[in-house]
Amino acid sequence: MAEDRRDTTNKQVVSKRRKVKAKKKPRKLLLKISVAFLLLIGIAWLSIGVQLVKYHKEAQKLVANASEKTFKASQTSIVYDTNGKQMFKLKGEKDVYYLKYSKLPVYAVAAMISVEDQDFYKHSGISVRGIGRAIVSYVTNKGQITQGGSTITQQLAKGVFLTNERSWKRKAKEIFIALELEKIYSKDQIMEFYLNNIYFANGYYGIQAASQGYFRKDAEDLSLAQATFLCSIPNAPSMYEPYKNKDNTVVRQKKILKDMLEQKMITKSQYKEALNEKIKLKAKKKDSTEKRNYVESYVIYTATRALMKNQGFVFKVKFSSDEAKKTYQEEYSKLYAKCKTQLYSSGYRIYTSIDLKVQEKLQDSINNAMDSYDSKDKNGIYKAQAAGTCIDNETGKVAGIVGGRYQKNVSYSLNRAFQSPRQPGSAIKPLLVFGPAMERGYGPGSIVSDSPMKAKDKHRVNNSGGSYSGNITIRKALQKSSNVVTMRLYEELGPTTALRYLERMNFKSLTSVDYKYYTTCLGGFTYGTTAEEMAAGYATFPNNGVYREPTCIEKIDNSEGDAVVEDSDISSEKTIFSKTTSSMMSSCLQSVVKSGTGAGAKVPNVDTAGKTGTTTSNKDGWFCGYTPYYTTAIWVGRDDNKTMAALSGASYPKSIWSSFMNKIHSEISAAASPSSGSSYSYNDYGSGSSGGSSGGTSSGNTSGTSQATTAQSTTAAPTTSAPTTSAPATEPPATDAQQ
Repeated sequence: MAEDRRDTTNKQVVSKRRKVKAKKKPRKLLLKISVAFLLLIGIAWLSIGVQLVKYHKEAQKLVANASEKTFKASQTSIVYDTNGKQMFKLKGEKDVYYLKYSKLPVYAVAAMISVEDQDFYKHSGISVRGIGRAIVSYVTNKGQITQGGSTITQQLAKGVFLTNERSWKRKAKEIFIALELEKIYSKDQIMEFYLNNIYFANGYYGIQAASQGYFRKDAEDLSLAQATFLCSIPNAPSMYEPYKNKDNTVVRQKKILKDMLEQKMITKSQYKEALNEKIKLKAKKKDSTEKRNYVESYVIYTATRALMKNQGFVFKVKFSSDEAKKTYQEEYSKLYAKCKTQLYSSGYRIYTSIDLKVQEKLQDSINNAMDSYDSKDKNGIYKAQAAGTCIDNETGKVAGIVGGRYQKNVSYSLNRAFQSPRQPGSAIKPLLVFGPAMERGYGPGSIVSDSPMKAKDKHRVNNSGGSYSGNITIRKALQKSSNVVTMRLYEELGPTTALRYLERMNFKSLTSVDYKYYTTCLGGFTYGTTAEEMAAGYATFPNNGVYREPTCIEKIDNSEGDAVVEDSDISSEKTIFSKTTSSMMSSCLQSVVKSGTGAGAKVPNVDTAGKTGTTTSNKDGWFCGYTPYYTTAIWVGRDDNKTMAALSGASYPKSIWSSFMNKIHSEISAAASPSSGSSYSYNDYGSGSSGGSSGGTSSGNTSGTSQATTAQSTTAAPTTSAPTTSAPATEPPATDAQQ
């Protein structure tokens, strides 16, 4: 019996030991996992710690190498032409507007402290509470910086030393720089630097520039109402821009006044007086860095964008939503203003591709052709205008750009060559319709229908003058600029497919309406295109289908000769059309110049290709074309978008184009350069061959294999009011025999 009990006890002990061992196994596993997890966290924190130490050292060095001049630096930048000859200087006025602390308006100092940094005189550069809020926001928004939590010192650090990048790395750098600044400079100095450097919209940097710009008075003479109104702007310059969004600015001004009252910075009577004071803005001033000529305006534009790109800004032409577009435009405007200001204050040496001889010839050709139109508007500007852009095909860069007719003692505030999109008419057809069609198997000899469209055809259009030729080749369709062939090809391609080609060539003014109305294929855009865009688009053909983003900037150095922006940072290339398509298009466009709507535009002894364009009621005329050496786009019309008598692509635009291209090719023509020396050969694609690998055909409304799967569109006119130019109409742009 005793033995039985002992045996039972032993079994129980063994069972318990087994259970203990079973329990120990998961505990050991859990312990290992915990150790591994803690180790990973430690490594992560160590990695972050190493980076933070690095950023701290960089901040120390950055601030140590800075001085008071860093916060009010203003050096003259110099611009050179393609031959290294100085063209002009860019001199800013920031030093002129710089105010010492004693001259700063007391109300502005108080306003900024009340709304931006209540503990300014207490902290050592950063706000623990503000950083805490930013960290919470960073975590809850899945790693995206949505709250700044920045003190005035941090804002100064970001504005002077850093970019607008939104990341924890930039925020860490900002914090360390702010801490270092506070070690070297007094609070009054930091406030002085801050109020002289922050952005007040419309190109105004600093409180004095803003005061002069909006009120035409010195900052020290601002009233409480005016000072708080101005101090409302920097928080979000686009949202609180005084001319466009004055109501928003006033709302924030009232908040600032309330904050100042609650913080006992002003009395109740001062508060009420400021609320009752009506803000009267002076008329918007012209840019204090007003351009003296068309070259200068274009250099400023392209150099500014080169600096933006160098800082990591990604340019876009298409957006997923209106909100995305609005956000992009706000970020673009803010960084553009900042980079543009740098041009006038950083002592850059800006090297360009501008050839002053080419520039002079382009301006002279425009002036001479338009000389008979002498009517002027109320500002003394010629009503009839012209613009053009010339690209050097070897480099892909702009050699000359003219934004209008020359007028003595008249400021060139508008460069129409890149700032004024206009309806392109039939000049858009090679880029939007015929080029994409050739990519899908069509060739110069492919047969298409030029027969009248039927009344039941959803996108029915007419040929100008009622001229129809039945079944014709693609070459002939381009020669006569057939609207019905263009529409049938566009129906086959679909708007989304066709317009993607313009998107990829950075046509900036496309809208959702352009995708909806099929008359877009005939040049009926909501806004239109510019001569710069058209020249860059056409330049893809002599460059074997490779698009190069238009610019005149070759490189930007600092005053010491060190590279700031190199050519490799500026140049951007992408293949749009195949070499075969480019050769076929060049062949067809040579036929246009030989015996089509562009007849008479051929440059002597040089292969020449081109296309005309005329819009409804003769409001816009275009000629776009190229040789192996240069590509040029010319636009003619009126700024008020009214009809211009006798205007067509084959009249003034072709005359200007021919005159100019003959001049810049004079030496080449004299040397009788053979056609075989060009980068493409027209003779490979005779009118009897398809010229394409598939030899596509189209008859009537027959669809090819590339039929788009987009929603059905309509040619009816939009019901919304037109923007600056006419909305797409039900009647297509004119495409008469002179186009």
